[in-house]
Amino acid sequence: MPSTSSRPTDIVLHQASRVLEVAFDDGNRFRFPCEFLRVFSPSAEVRGHGPGQEVLQAGKKDVNISAVEPVGAYAVKLVFTDGHDTGLYSWDYLHELGTSQDRLWQGYLERLQAAGASRDPAGAVNLHKFGASRSAVPPRFQNPPTDE
Repeated sequence: MPSTSSRPTDIVLHQASRVLEVAFDDGNRFRFPCEFLRVFSPSAEVRGHGPGQEVLQAGKKDVNISAVEPVGAYAVKLVFTDGHDTGLYSWDYLHELGTSQDRLWQGYLERLQAAGASRDPAGAVNLHKFGASRSAVPPRFQNPPTDE
């Protein structure tokens, strides 16, 4: 991604609404749903180690951020409530996510639909890294039992 040279002037986590708000010194202000940041994590766990190795992140609709940790003067580490904490979000990456948010989100929704996956956590399994479709999963694993 191209360098923006923009730096954040304010980062605010709104846990109740599950939104991270980031203001930049170029005047841009972005409101990122936590789900969006989770599914577009820059970690190798999500992006893979090369082109075509991305792992579609399903079932992240209710994820929140439990901590925002500074990493030097160039990034933040976001700790998510689903345990994911390996992505470092550089200022350039956050700025790029902000300017491309609508396009990226639409593409994500289209990939979920094509894979027969859901944003909802109930029954969502990240099978896509194994090349399996949801229909190939034995029925007992498609709808895990609940405590109800």
